[in-house]
Amino acid sequence: MEKDPECTPSPSESTQPPSSAREPEVVPPEDSEGCAQPLDTVPKKLCGYLSKFGGKGPIKGWKCRWFFYDEKKCHLYYSRTAQDANPLDSIDLSSAVFDCKVDAEDEGTFEVKTPNRVITLKAATKQVMLYWLQQLQMKRWEFHNSPPALPVTPAAGLSGNGPTLHLKLEQEETELEEFLCPVKTPVGLVGAAAALQPVPAMPSALQNISLKHLGTEIQNTMHNIRGNKQAQAIGHGPLVEESSQGVEPQGGEQPSTSDPSAPGKEPEESPKATPRSSLPSSPIQKPKRQSNTFPFFSDGLARSRTAQEKVAALEQQVLMLTEELKSQKELVIILHKALEAAQQEKRASSTYLAAAEDKDRLELVRHKVRQIAELNQRVETLEQDRERLVHEAGLLGQQVQELQQHVQLLMDKNQAKQQVICKLSQKLTEDLAQPEQPANGDFLSQQERIEHLKDDMEAYRTQNRFLNSEIHQVTKIWRKVAEKEKALLTKCAYLQARNCQVESKYLAGLRRLQEAAGAEAGGFSELLQQLVQEALQWEAGEASGSVELRPISEYDDYGFLTVPDYEVEDLKLLAKIQALEVCSHQLLALEAVERPLRERWAALTELAPSAELKQLLRAGVPREHRPRVWRWLVHRRVRHLHSPGCYQELLARGRACEHPAARQIELDLNRTFPTNKHFTCPTSSFPDKLRRVLLAFSWQNPTIGYCQGLNRLAAIALLVLEDEESAFWCLVAIVETILPAEYYSKTLTASQVDQRVLRDLLSEKLPRLTAHLGQHHIDLSLITFNWFLVVFADSLISDLLLRVWDAFLYEGTKVVFRYALAIFKYNEEEILRLQDSLEIYQYLRFFTKTICDSRKLMSIAFNDMNPFPMKQLRQLRAIHRERLEAELRELEVLKAEYLERRASRGRAVPESCVSEDEGEGDG
Repeated sequence: MEKDPECTPSPSESTQPPSSAREPEVVPPEDSEGCAQPLDTVPKKLCGYLSKFGGKGPIKGWKCRWFFYDEKKCHLYYSRTAQDANPLDSIDLSSAVFDCKVDAEDEGTFEVKTPNRVITLKAATKQVMLYWLQQLQMKRWEFHNSPPALPVTPAAGLSGNGPTLHLKLEQEETELEEFLCPVKTPVGLVGAAAALQPVPAMPSALQNISLKHLGTEIQNTMHNIRGNKQAQAIGHGPLVEESSQGVEPQGGEQPSTSDPSAPGKEPEESPKATPRSSLPSSPIQKPKRQSNTFPFFSDGLARSRTAQEKVAALEQQVLMLTEELKSQKELVIILHKALEAAQQEKRASSTYLAAAEDKDRLELVRHKVRQIAELNQRVETLEQDRERLVHEAGLLGQQVQELQQHVQLLMDKNQAKQQVICKLSQKLTEDLAQPEQPANGDFLSQQERIEHLKDDMEAYRTQNRFLNSEIHQVTKIWRKVAEKEKALLTKCAYLQARNCQVESKYLAGLRRLQEAAGAEAGGFSELLQQLVQEALQWEAGEASGSVELRPISEYDDYGFLTVPDYEVEDLKLLAKIQALEVCSHQLLALEAVERPLRERWAALTELAPSAELKQLLRAGVPREHRPRVWRWLVHRRVRHLHSPGCYQELLARGRACEHPAARQIELDLNRTFPTNKHFTCPTSSFPDKLRRVLLAFSWQNPTIGYCQGLNRLAAIALLVLEDEESAFWCLVAIVETILPAEYYSKTLTASQVDQRVLRDLLSEKLPRLTAHLGQHHIDLSLITFNWFLVVFADSLISDLLLRVWDAFLYEGTKVVFRYALAIFKYNEEEILRLQDSLEIYQYLRFFTKTICDSRKLMSIAFNDMNPFPMKQLRQLRAIHRERLEAELRELEVLKAEYLERRASRGRAVPESCVSEDEGEGDG
């Protein structure tokens, strides 16, 4: 915070003192020390001369100022003298703090620090400084504890809150006395007595002028000059009591006996609304007021020069000082930079000195050495860049010189051509005028033309060579720039990948520190939370209170890899970025969404179908409540099928005899979620549970038996419910009650129907995307068929997948359609930017893994896709099922015809077509 340069007051904050400070006051009696004692009706005035540090350039230094305090506004006004009509500026003490500079070079220096500036003041003595500080503290406290001003009579105002405020003041004084003994009022240096003292002399008259408030200085000067002239016109007479004449004192001064320098009548009013003076009331003014408003004007000049001459002199001085002020600006900037560097060094030194142990200090020194090394590396890098730029500038200079030479060559050639044209034109004119010239002249003319043509040919050759060299050089530059761009892109990609790794490790380290801190002091925990917020770039309004962070590990809560190990090298970086973004979204939503959602689920003790439950399921079930909720949802679906002991009977049947699908189930066990540790760890019990669930379902539903895809449905149920019997009934609920019949039949009829329904819904909800995919002949069923078959089990990350299943188990297959459309809407713009069918297919292979914001996807699915009536879904399914069955019947007819033709051909096979095996068999 820089020192205050006596800035000009803003229009909103007028520097005019209140009118109450200018009204006639009752003069209080003086005590034994010469200071006025407070009366019951008159508050004690705080005013006096202080030195204020300010200015710029050659006039920078201490300036003597008259300070007076305004009780109503809690502002400390100041002017150059006590007799000035207008204050220069004011200091808002309501939000200020005070600092006593004990180690300052000048005794009596203290600071008033406001939110906008720092004002350095200096009193005449240390006692005066302490007196001012104590009084300013009391005035500030009084302002903040005083009731708001009401338009009441003085008597009412004194009789209202006076005793309470007086009691508070006494309590505050008592508390302050415990820290610092009250300072006696300095005699003649503060209060009304200080206004009667001569203005303290300054080393330079110009140094005490405020150029920032030049207009106010001129107004005060004119006011004092008019007062001096009027006093001279009236003459020196006996002291007369002005108050007895009923004349308002000039400039807002308090009623007092007139002196030789006081005017005898009311001067002409200033353009401002109220008279302006900070001089408090005094019984008697001095017999003669010194004309010291501007000390660099003598009394003779002040009487002889007119106001216009003084204004011109001031303007001339301002012009002389303007250039000097400009010259000091650069110096001030340099000093500010040096000050900032010194402050940084001071903070580093303070940290070093504050270290409790030598180990900490050594670590600080090492940190400083590392910073110096880094700065040296940066300096070396910048030096290399500078040398490279100088080299490039040299090359560019050479190119410019070559171009200038080429331009000069072309100009010379052009001039030569112009001369040739002029000569030829002149020659042609002469030939036309004298047609009877000898043939020798024609021969010479032809030779000249040949020479000119040779010159032109040479000029064109030169131009061609230059253009070829230019093309070659531009090509080299382009290749170099292309290589540099490629290298920068590679480096940028590497830095982005590295940054993601560092951020993820940083968050994991903060989490471990927080876990290690446990229930220790809250300050350390708050510091960790603040670091996490900065790392995730949280906004202030998005988080409040304490933040409970989730651990960041290699696997999530359900055993899935946080960062899948893709086979394609380019996708590994994408997986790391995606994992970091998922973590960020979870942490960001923890306080605003997840915590209120957990509280609502905790309050929901009994589950019953309702609109509220529907909304909660769409928002997602917290992990701790998901097993209980899923069991209720499954039981609601299969209660007419469920019977005690049914699962154990199916297992016993499986142990008695082997099911035909057992071999296929065994093969699919090893291919179930290869990125989940529960199904890849050799010691895990999940594969055995999954085997028993699939075998029991094969015996439960012999029509389907087993179909690829059922293993992933059962695996998801096992991961959430953990109990294999509950997972079995969950699989039964999905296959037999939620999904349409023949969804897992040999022909997959219902699955094919849903793909056609999805295509119709996509054209209705996302027409631009449908047109784009149709233009490139993209068959979405190659991508989306598996979505419906396993309910996104292989497509979405676990957090999104389980949110989909939360709503799917309650609402049915409509949820699958909603989320399928939402996924395409989420990535619509990215797909529309692709213009090649191969690129589109490659993008569609993994684009579901790039979805990280579950809240955004949920909003698209359940808000942007509306309206989505179930009646429409049933109608579309019926239409497409009828068409598909017709197509299947046609295929069956064609198949029967083909088999019949093949059988007829088989009965009349010639001997030459009999295979060797068949011939040997016959033999």
